[in-house]
Amino acid sequence: MDCRGGGWEIMATHTIAVGNQKGGVAKTTTAVNLAAALALENKRVLLIDLDPQANATSGLGIEKVPGSSIYAALMDECTVEDLIRPTSIPGLELVPSELELAGVEVDIARSDQHLYRLAKALRGVHGSNVYDFIILDCPPSLGILTMNAMAAVKQLLVPMQCEYYALEGLTTLIEVVDQLRTSGVNPGLGFAGVLMTMYDSRTNLAEQVVSNVRDYLGECVFNVMIPRSVRVSEAPSFGEPVVTYAPGTAGAKAYKDLAFELMERCARGYHFEIAWDHGDEEDDMDSGEELSESETDVEQEHEEAPGRDSTSDGAEEKAAL
Repeated sequence: MDCRGGGWEIMATHTIAVGNQKGGVAKTTTAVNLAAALALENKRVLLIDLDPQANATSGLGIEKVPGSSIYAALMDECTVEDLIRPTSIPGLELVPSELELAGVEVDIARSDQHLYRLAKALRGVHGSNVYDFIILDCPPSLGILTMNAMAAVKQLLVPMQCEYYALEGLTTLIEVVDQLRTSGVNPGLGFAGVLMTMYDSRTNLAEQVVSNVRDYLGECVFNVMIPRSVRVSEAPSFGEPVVTYAPGTAGAKAYKDLAFELMERCARGYHFEIAWDHGDEEDDMDSGEELSESETDVEQEHEEAPGRDSTSDGAEEKAAL
């Protein structure tokens, strides 16, 4: 695996897609909390919910309203600016989603330049330099919407769960990004970084997965890791990101640290290109067997007991880090 920093391109507006074709890796949680944490640092942020499940929309307390998604803008029926809505967090605005967006996969596929529909729709809002960051929450697939997102942004941020099966999809994602770059669809596409999520230092499995990923990807992996946290999981049910719902907890602190690390990378113009060395595949399989065997020796889930005193939650989560 070759992972190198390059490009050093400074942009007025940083466009980042948060994506992973594997579900359950905290993709939407990361998109929402990263966007909120950046806004809390006085950055102007636009979050675009590209997932028809609309979890980023509900996670910010915004109602799912028919016709409010980016569907119309992708079909040239309105502009993205027409769809932007404020949130309860100053500096953070949202283009919401709803179920109708699921139909765009078929409709876009029939249109000309189907991979560039989102890039075309975002030209106005990107060119206006109103926002410091435009963050796209992608569906958990490599379908038309995700491909449009990767064709429209400069960087991809990949949340990755600290479990072995999460490793398997990374090769495919790297190859897709490389194809989009080398085919000319988006020659400037790179990685903002890989973020390890649902990390539990009490499990050997998590430590081994993190170690393997860092060995392969080096500096591409963010220093901060997102811990397993009940507060992170329950915050969306209250229509808030954890950084405002429970700002003193370990999960909230981790997302704030992620925002700072991302801002530092952007300020330095950090832009990673990852090339997969297929000669390493046999080693990857050996590592996988090692990890799988460790699963029998490690308890992977450490859930909080019901009724835990919330005042002690932050301290205990920090201990878990």
